[in-house]
Amino acid sequence: MEKKIQFVKNARGLTMGIISIENLTKDYGKGRGVFDVSLRVEKGEIYGYLGPNGAGKSTTMRHLMGFSKADKGDIKILGMDCWREQKKIQEKVGYLPGEIAFLDDMKGSSYLKFIGRLRGQKDFSYAEELLEYFEIDPGSKIKRMSKGMKQKIGIVAAFMHKPEVILLDEPTSGLDPLMQNKFINLVEKEKQAGRTIILSSHIFEEVEKICDRVGMIKAGRLIKEVEVDELKHAKTKIFKIEFNAAANVDKIREAFPDGVKVRDNNQVVVSINDLQTNDLLRCLARCDVKFMKEIKQTLEDYFMQFYGGDKNV
Repeated sequence: MEKKIQFVKNARGLTMGIISIENLTKDYGKGRGVFDVSLRVEKGEIYGYLGPNGAGKSTTMRHLMGFSKADKGDIKILGMDCWREQKKIQEKVGYLPGEIAFLDDMKGSSYLKFIGRLRGQKDFSYAEELLEYFEIDPGSKIKRMSKGMKQKIGIVAAFMHKPEVILLDEPTSGLDPLMQNKFINLVEKEKQAGRTIILSSHIFEEVEKICDRVGMIKAGRLIKEVEVDELKHAKTKIFKIEFNAAANVDKIREAFPDGVKVRDNNQVVVSINDLQTNDLLRCLARCDVKFMKEIKQTLEDYFMQFYGGDKNV
């Protein structure tokens, strides 16, 4: 009998989603692990998980799959406790680990059937469809496959049983640009079918394109969550302005003392909110402007504010 999902209130009064993590802590010592991580993902949502290598992304994924027992915290998928009900969860969840443990002597088709049997899967028609979509020869032995081909086999294994929830750890690692685009199209299609997805990725454009929300983890702590749509329509506006005379730089700094960064003698970057746009234009009308360009803030720009130049997500 299928277990119905109940959207109940937790101790904080927040709705518990399809995926719910409350105060997850796993301390490996010497600052390694995850600490008081709390997040939730609603049905049909794609949640991006960003952070430097070793920040705790894979550790979080392993706890969601029930592969590791938390020191403390409440971790649930589909209303089931991830540790106590790990077998049920592993049948219902699609999972692509950051490093896939293959049986190299197996053929691709044998590996997929092996994984399917562990889940009790009987219908492999979608697996066949995905093999064709990703241009995979399932009769090849895994040990003869390239890294990209092995990654595609892992992706098929994660999606082939049409799970309600899918966890993807660096899913496009090893894929060429064409296959990256195919993967993005697949995720968008699965979202339309109501799947709930968490993915970690080091490709900012990929996350920005397909995710609804992004959580940023640093040194094992979730330090920021952002709605991708809000980021695209941010109220803060950034302009790059160059003047013909250096004296104009002082005028703009005087008008916006907290929002101006000087790049060189005649060039500045100005950050303002929507309400200050007219003030900026009035100030510039009194200046000798060479050029002015609005800079759209990307997810990478936002990320760099918190990570101080470390792009190794």
